[in-house]
This record gives sequence, structure tokens and C-alpha cells, in this order.
Amino acid sequence: MGDENHIPHNNDYKTISVEAGAHDANFHAPLVSSYNDRIRPILDAFEDLRRLNITKQGIQLPTIVVVGDQSSGKSSVLESLAEITLPRGQGICTRVPLIMRLQHHPLPKPELVLEYNGKSVSTDESRVSDAIRIATDVLAGEGKGISNSPLTLLVKKNGVPDLTMVDLPGITRVPVHGQPENIYDQIVNIIMEYIRPEESIILNVLSATVDFSTCESIRMSQSVDKKGVRTLAVVTKVDKAPEGLLEKVMADDVNIGLGYVCVRNRIGNESYEEARMAEETLFRTHPLLSNIDKSIVGVPVLAQKLVQIQANSISKLFPEIVKKINDKLSSHVSELEKLPKSLTSVAAAMSAFMHIIGSAKESLRKILLRGEFDEYPDDKHMHCTARLVQMLDQYSNDLHNYQESDSTKKNFLMEEIKVLEEAKWIGLPNFVPRSTFLTLLQNRVKAISRIPVEFIERVWDYLQEVVVTVLVNHSEHYHQLQVAVRRSVQNVISNMKDKSMKHVMEVVEMEKITDYTCNPEYVRDYKKLMANEIEFTEDVLHCKGNTKNPCWVNLEGFGEVEVSHLRQYPCLISQAFDLRMRLISYWKIVLRRIIDSTALHLQFNINSLVNKDLGEKIVNEMVNPYAGGIERLLEESPSIASKRDRLKKSVEVLRESKDVVARIMDRISADAD
Repeated sequence: MGDENHIPHNNDYKTISVEAGAHDANFHAPLVSSYNDRIRPILDAFEDLRRLNITKQGIQLPTIVVVGDQSSGKSSVLESLAEITLPRGQGICTRVPLIMRLQHHPLPKPELVLEYNGKSVSTDESRVSDAIRIATDVLAGEGKGISNSPLTLLVKKNGVPDLTMVDLPGITRVPVHGQPENIYDQIVNIIMEYIRPEESIILNVLSATVDFSTCESIRMSQSVDKKGVRTLAVVTKVDKAPEGLLEKVMADDVNIGLGYVCVRNRIGNESYEEARMAEETLFRTHPLLSNIDKSIVGVPVLAQKLVQIQANSISKLFPEIVKKINDKLSSHVSELEKLPKSLTSVAAAMSAFMHIIGSAKESLRKILLRGEFDEYPDDKHMHCTARLVQMLDQYSNDLHNYQESDSTKKNFLMEEIKVLEEAKWIGLPNFVPRSTFLTLLQNRVKAISRIPVEFIERVWDYLQEVVVTVLVNHSEHYHQLQVAVRRSVQNVISNMKDKSMKHVMEVVEMEKITDYTCNPEYVRDYKKLMANEIEFTEDVLHCKGNTKNPCWVNLEGFGEVEVSHLRQYPCLISQAFDLRMRLISYWKIVLRRIIDSTALHLQFNINSLVNKDLGEKIVNEMVNPYAGGIERLLEESPSIASKRDRLKKSVEVLRESKDVVARIMDRISADAD
């Protein structure tokens, strides 16, 4: 599409970085002490894209997805990062996807806002847990069931890292009272939906008290991220199982590509500041835990890692997101423009109808008359002139290759002799009655009479398929019109098939009635064949064969033929030979006449079909009062109306998304300058 739908890529775009300096011992400092301010507007913009449901357009956003088995300490990790209290209790605490947007703000008082079902609810630190429970009950229903409807929690607070994370329900296999039997499958489906996209970063929360390889969350993340290139593991409850923990995180038997971070979460009524100090003391003084490298321990380190991973992911994926929005918008606008305009009057409906019929007739002229196949380059079935010639060639072969039952070399001339014997009359010898020739001719014509009829059926059945395909393609947006079109085509083709049947049957009957041709080839071929008569007759009369040892004669044009049986009819051999040669010479003319007349008849009627009959019949169908009138036939089908609405909504979302990313590009350009 044009420039309106295009977002230019900024050549000055640079990697968004996080200044994650060394972590010092002053634990009264914010979790992330130094952070590039450029990430904030981009995270805000991504949240705007998330609100627009851009993922429904097939465009995935960089997302940190938090997963873990039930009771792995997942909620405690998020509490430590956000420094707020989340719902706790037995069973599943997180029953809907909780999108946590953490924003570092030097505010005197934290601001917390819940967003769900199109509304925003302000809360505070003391009431946020209850507010989340209430919102969850609205989304997932009261009880212990789960839902895939997301709940967003915005936390603006001094000292928290600028992060956006999605907390998902903890994995449990056994349903408790009040939970559906398929609770495990429901949870898995939600988790897989979020972690399957390549853009997702998986934060896998593992308890130090279990074997990592047995964790359900590890199995799930490995199913979509086998090498672990987008998986970060955070190990909780380290104080409960310090033995062998160093070896477990160093061995990395479960492919955690982004590494491990070991943390101690808040216990009891500790303040978050007290919890951080206790965590620092634990990893500094514990005889086993103090051996773990300081670069992979502590909630502050986890925060820094997540910020860095998020920034790198955005830096890597942002240009591709811009491109996808451009491409999707162009594609949807183009598709929307191709849909038919809504018809609001009889005049508009008639104009659209005439355009459809005109376009369809031109397509039919191209494929049926001119042999142009640009509209169906790869569909050989629609290369009609070639297929019709193919069918005519087969028709000709069927007629020429037809073998009469008594024309084998062992029964040579016997059909002629039988007819001659029954046509005997008192008169001059060696005079061939015309009735015998007509009898033989009629037998042959009768034998092939089904071939032209079957050919006509095949051709018109094929033409019906072609015409319906073309008309349906041109009227694809009007279901009622398509029904009328199919009915009209069936009627027209049925009438023309009947007309063609009548024609070929008349041709066949004409060939039975008389024997006539002015084609000089008949006399020429007859004389050539009769040149062998004397020699053939002598060979037959001098033949010494019998039924046990038959006599064979080589006859030009026929090859070896058995003649022993002909010695019984010495007076009829010459007449029978003459009849056979006349029939062979004339039969060529008959077949050519049948084939040519059939081909010319079809070509004439195909022209008439395309240029006259088809259009008239469909127009008559349109004005038929039983059809409901042109307005009804051109009513927009429900599927097209639905598609139009869907595309309009998508275009609206993508244009808003374009504006969002354009603002990001402007901000990046300003920062670069």
C-alpha cells in the first residue's frame, strides 16, 4: 500500500541497553540502581499494543512469561520484584493470566491500578491482594476454576525494575474440590499459548527442594525451547535445601540457556527491605550457599537480569514487529478493498450484476474461444481449447479403432458373403445389388452409433463444470447469485446438450439412409484396393488348405488373412471382395464426416453459449419473480459481511498500532540525536 500504511525503519535505531553495574552491599538502594530511561516509553507502547490485542493479528510481543509448578514459590518471586503482596492460600492462587507492569517512579506514594474487562480500578498496597481476588472472581468465576482472560496490574513505585511480566497459574495435576476434572489440561493450554511464541522469554521458577528434571514446568518449557535459549530459571527455597544446590545449577542438566538465579524470598512478616538484607546475609555467610557465585544470587540480580533480557529482546524484535505491522496493515487494507461494495439500490445491484456477467463472459471467451489461460495458468482442467482438442482426438480414435465382431482375419469376407447370399435374385451374374452395400454400411453405422452420443455427453458435462467454475469465481461474494447461476448454467447446458444429441443422432441416421460422397478420395482408394482382386481370387482358388491346415494369403493393406473357408463360395469371392473394398473406401469418408460435423457443431454452439445464450438465461433468471429480484440475489452473504467487519476491526487495530510504533520511532530518533 502507499505511505499512509508504512512505518519507516529508523537507520539510527540502536540497541536499548541497561546499565547493570556491579551490585554493591548497600541494600537500601533500589533494586535497579541505574537504568536507561529509553526503555520506559517503549514498554508503555508495548502495553498499548497489548491492550489493542495485537497478538490476535498474528504479531507476538516480547513477553516475560512466569511459569512454575504449584508451591514452587512463583508468587513469592513476583512479590519480591514488585514489593507488593499477592493473593495466597491453598491450591491455585493465580487463576487468570496476571500481566504485571512494574514501573520505577520516585513517587511519595505507590500507585496501583488493576485493568480488566475494559475498566480500571485503583487500589493500594494494603488492598491490592483483595482487589486481585475480586477481579479474578469476575473473570474466572467464584470458586477454584481458571480462565484465560487476562488481568493487568500496573505498579508505579520507587525502586522497582521497569518490567512487564505475565504470571500464569501454577501447574497442578490433581484437581481439588471445586476444580474441574480437566484442570491440568486447562492450565497446560494457557501456559503453552504464552510460552510457545519465539518472542516469549520463559522465567521458570524451580524449588531447590525438588529434582529439576522432574518439574512439570521444565518439561513444558523444553517442549517449546529445547536448547533453553529463551529460558531463565530462578531457584527458590534455597535455605531449605542448600546441599548440592551449587552442583545442580552448575551442571545444568535441564538446558537453561539464560542461566540460573538463586533467591531467598520474604518469610513471614518480614518487610521487603528486611528480606533483602536477610537474603544478602544468607548467601554471604551460609557454608554451602556462600560458594555460589554472587553474579547468580539475589533478587536484585534477578531484577537486573530480567531487565537486561527484556531490553535485548525488545532491541532484537522491535524492527521485525514494525515490519509485521506494516505488512499486515497493507495486506488487510488490500483484502478489504477487494471485497464488493455494499449495494444500496436496485441500480447499484444491476450495475454490479452486469459487471459480474460481463467479466465472466470475457473469461469464458478467453478460455473457450481464444485459448488464453492467464487467469488459470496452473489449472490445466481450465485450459479448455486444449482439453476440447484432446477430447476430439480421443473421439476420432474411438471411431477409427472400433473393431467389428466379424472382421477378424479368420472370418475374412464372410459378412459380405452372408449378405450376398441373402440378396440373390434372378438376373445377370457378378452384379452387386446396392442393397447389399447399404446393409453392410448400416451395420457399421449402427455399431458405432453410441460413440458420438457418449462423446457429446462428456463434452457438455465438462463445459458445465468450466462455466460454473468461472461464474462462481466472478460472483464469489454473492451466495444467492451463485445459486441462481448454477441453476441457470444447468438449464442452459442441459438444453444445449439435448440439441447436440439430436444433431449427432441425425448425422448418424443420415449415414444409415444413403451412400453418397463427391470426395474423389473414395474412387481413388477403391481403385487402389481393387488392383489386388485378380491375384487374391486366384490365390484363394488355388489354395489347398483345410480346417486343420488353413491356407493364408498376404493381402496388401490387410496382412495375412485366412482364405480356406472362401473356397466354398467361388462365385461370390469377387463380389464379396468388391463390397469390402467399396466399404473400406467409403467408411473413411463417413468417419471423417461424422467427426468434422460434430466438431463444427460444438464450436458453433460454444460460441452461441458464451456470446448469447448464457447471458440471456441468467438475466431471465434474475427477473424471475420466484428468484426474489436482483436486489435479493445480490444481497451480501453473511460470511462476506462477517469478513468485512473482521477486516475493518483489524485495520483499525493495525492503524492504531502503527501510530504507537511510530511514536516509539520518533522517541528513538530524538534520543539518538
